[in-house]
Amino acid sequence: MSDSQPQQPPPSPRSGRGDGGQGSSPGGRGGVPDPGAHAAAAESAALLLAGARLADGRTVDVRLGGGRIRAVGAAGSLPAVGPARVDLSGFLLLPAPAEPHAHGDTALTADAEGPVSYAPDRVQRRATEAALLQLGHGATALRSHVRIGGAHGLGPLQAVLAARRSLRGLADLTAVAAPRLLTGSAGADGLAMLRDAVRMGASVIGGCPDLDPDPAGFLEAVLGLAAEHGCPVDLHTDGDDPGRLARLAAMADGMRPGVTIGPCGGLSRLPLETAHRAADRLAAAGVRVTCLPQGDCATLERRGLRTAPVRLLRAAGVRVAAGSGALRDAGNPVGRGDPLEAAYLLASQGGLRPAEAYDAVSAAAREVMGLPEVRVEAGFPAELVAVRGDRIAGVLSLAYSRIVIHRGRVVARTSAVREYCDSAVAVALDLPRQGRMEPGP
Repeated sequence: MSDSQPQQPPPSPRSGRGDGGQGSSPGGRGGVPDPGAHAAAAESAALLLAGARLADGRTVDVRLGGGRIRAVGAAGSLPAVGPARVDLSGFLLLPAPAEPHAHGDTALTADAEGPVSYAPDRVQRRATEAALLQLGHGATALRSHVRIGGAHGLGPLQAVLAARRSLRGLADLTAVAAPRLLTGSAGADGLAMLRDAVRMGASVIGGCPDLDPDPAGFLEAVLGLAAEHGCPVDLHTDGDDPGRLARLAAMADGMRPGVTIGPCGGLSRLPLETAHRAADRLAAAGVRVTCLPQGDCATLERRGLRTAPVRLLRAAGVRVAAGSGALRDAGNPVGRGDPLEAAYLLASQGGLRPAEAYDAVSAAAREVMGLPEVRVEAGFPAELVAVRGDRIAGVLSLAYSRIVIHRGRVVARTSAVREYCDSAVAVALDLPRQGRMEPGP
């Protein structure tokens, strides 16, 4: 099961795993308009992206239709079919980023006065607003970890699933059920709640083994339930205990559809030889790692805020994705939730080349989430972002103006204009600006 499945048209009632949406008839149930039908209609429309620059330096036209890339040709070679045309002159066209590690239930709470409310309507609003913020940055698919259990039970998960339904056609949002405890006296209740969460529509199982009194028992429970339901696993761990990582790798070895861990900042604090051995074990077991270059998340204690050793992990053969983590909550009060900032930090501080850094927030992130590959080639999903600039290094440095495309249609635009006022020097040198005053994309 991939993250993309819950966003497909709801299955028949017998499956019990739908997202709660209505049927696929044009009018919906009882005459109520069906948002899924509108999304499907939007996907079928043709759209021409004209004059876009690709990462390989070519300038091309790209025709979209039915939610996919239908054709790519030299600039000016693809006539528009109808009025749907977007001029991407001056923009770099890339596969859209994906967000593999969000926390929609706690996002945007850093400035809350008093205790944070977990009333369903407040959580749904936060999760929706956070997803739209990240969509504006370019992330058309998001994986949100949601805490279950304790005083709030399954309420936050229900709210995030409601946000997922409301975002359909704009972005694909997947919920990860993250239980607090699965062993000891509270373990039976936690496991029962986790089973309920999967039945409700959480398509990924998570949590933090480090915080359970019996980390190995927690892992055994999660991996067993995931195997039973065919769910991916995405766990929080600091990664500072090599013995625990070795046990995790042994238990997860060969498991499908896969196991991801993160943020693993503790790996950077281990002796180099020990970290190399741990990375080799993770690679051999097929365990992926999601790092958080922009800061940690509130699930783990703040222990020095070091990013996972990305180059070491990649050299060992571990597939490494990059996520945003906290978005203005207790884990990071100034978190931006911007995948391009994560890529920028990997390039500026993590030792990756710009193309490798962008891969971590796009191709690798989609792979970790079980989503189809995206290339700017005919036949691939039309999940794209256009950023003003002409090469990846430039857009990671100054990624202001963006156009986001999900399922073949424009779903978000951000425009920035830079002017040098009252300066004859700026005019004489024809200095570049981040936009145009006349109407444009």
